[in-house]
Amino acid sequence: MTQRSARNDNLPTAAAADPTLVDALKARVRRQVEANSARCIAFSHRLHATPELAYEEFMASTWLAEELTKVPTARVEHGVGELPTAVRAQVGTGELVVTICAEYDALPEVGHACGHNVIASSALGAFIGLAEVVDELGITLRLLGTPAEESGGGKIDLLRQGAFDGTHAAMMVHPGDISQATMTPLACTDYQIEYTGVSAHASASPWAGVNAQDAMVVAMTAIGLARQQLEPLQQIHGALHSAGGAPNVITESATGVWVIRAESFSSLNRVSEILRRCFAAGALATGATLKMTRLSRPYGRMKNDAAIAALFAQNAVGLGRAMDSGPVKEGGSTDMANVSQYFPAIHPMLCLGDGSATPHTAEFAELAGGETGDATLIDAAMAMAFTTVDLASDPQQRERLLRVPAPDTSGAGAELDDKGVLRKSFERVVDDAPADGGGVSDGELVVSSEI
Repeated sequence: MTQRSARNDNLPTAAAADPTLVDALKARVRRQVEANSARCIAFSHRLHATPELAYEEFMASTWLAEELTKVPTARVEHGVGELPTAVRAQVGTGELVVTICAEYDALPEVGHACGHNVIASSALGAFIGLAEVVDELGITLRLLGTPAEESGGGKIDLLRQGAFDGTHAAMMVHPGDISQATMTPLACTDYQIEYTGVSAHASASPWAGVNAQDAMVVAMTAIGLARQQLEPLQQIHGALHSAGGAPNVITESATGVWVIRAESFSSLNRVSEILRRCFAAGALATGATLKMTRLSRPYGRMKNDAAIAALFAQNAVGLGRAMDSGPVKEGGSTDMANVSQYFPAIHPMLCLGDGSATPHTAEFAELAGGETGDATLIDAAMAMAFTTVDLASDPQQRERLLRVPAPDTSGAGAELDDKGVLRKSFERVVDDAPADGGGVSDGELVVSSEI
């Protein structure tokens, strides 16, 4: 690791500590955000009306890049590293580097039910608001458009490729059913499950078949029972994607995706082993073949920077937001947590409406694309921009961030040690044949890891 310099030649300490100057800078930021609010709202609505899935955000990333090129002096890249739908924009040349993250991928079927249109447009608003004061703040301001948060982990890809290098503080705001400055999403990963059996007529010759659907039933039953022994914050949930068609045909193929979560990577490893055993049980019980493939690099546990979060909460309250000060909400997962493993970061939530609609529902999607989402994105843009002004203007916070050692992010996403788990296999075993020539096949488990 290298040590970053703590010098600050761009912003005099005396001026930084002057609350009058800070208020004046925030007033300029506010005017810029308000003057461009219609533009940000229109961008949000455009995203909401055109949902695109992970790594397929071609229109969203194009529109974001187009909006960013309208910001004077902004240097914009469309396509970052190996991700064609990533976007990076930068203004300023100051020593302190602040990165604002934008997400814009949607969910299958329910579109922007996670409110990523609000996230992207609020990031745009904050970038626009701060762009004209970066020199006074002595900062380099980046907006990083990050694909594939819902599935795949675009931020992990960008970490590995060095797109976050040089960052001293990173932030984004997520719409939710609560307003809270510190969130604690869980570590997470997901697996594609594929059972392959042998088709046969379910009445004429069922003994000739191997039922992949039954293998899935055995596995799902085992998972249900295994939940008794899961530790607090360990979770398993999934969806069956396909399992047969005609009722008079032995099912040849059954597929699904299962997600596991836990409070740490080590705990996630333990859940991964439990999951493997459950799906192995289905293969062993039925004779079906199992292929188990991890789909995404593992998402980490969020590490909230307490000082940045406190500043955000103060600014959100100043904007009229009632911030929940109760216990930190546990649950969900995000690749922003992986960013927080390397850089001081926050991932606060601002409530959409009265909080009755929860993310990943049709009701939440409707709010995200309406007036409630519009108001939330403007508040989020203001709060992030004001928090950046406070960070850059506070000599102690500035020096603290500048002194954080520069991390090596090349190993991001390799924290989950399930390679061995996935490579274990039960070979087909035939017991010693009894005198009558019979024998029992224990089935076969074929597993793979393609990440």
